[in-house]
Amino acid sequence: MEILSVIVAAVAAFAFGAVWYMSLSAQWIRASGVPVGPDGKPANNTSKAPFVIGILAMIVVAGMMRHIFGMAGIDSLGKGALAGLGTGAFIAVPWLAMNYGFAGRAPALTLIDGTNCVAGCTIMGSVLGLM
Repeated sequence: MEILSVIVAAVAAFAFGAVWYMSLSAQWIRASGVPVGPDGKPANNTSKAPFVIGILAMIVVAGMMRHIFGMAGIDSLGKGALAGLGTGAFIAVPWLAMNYGFAGRAPALTLIDGTNCVAGCTIMGSVLGLM
């Protein structure tokens, strides 16, 4: 049951990210500075590697969150959502902001990617708390 909850949580967060970035693709491309082709889409859009890396990363994050939740006794939707929100907002986003700051990235990129981190971790935490 634990591996199933990790996979479901990872897929749920990944699915949110897909919708998030599809809805903000133009803003993300502009803020990230990713090179685009003549069609206006990222030049590397034929590679499947980002998707494979993305889902594997979500599984790793969900697995670690599951482990931490088990040790902390987080066992409900509310507790899971709150712990996920805190993980995203107070661990992932500050680290992301620091890295983007040193890289000279646009603040808009931190906002777009940071919101995905917070929402994704909250979704993961909710699923893990329920299961």
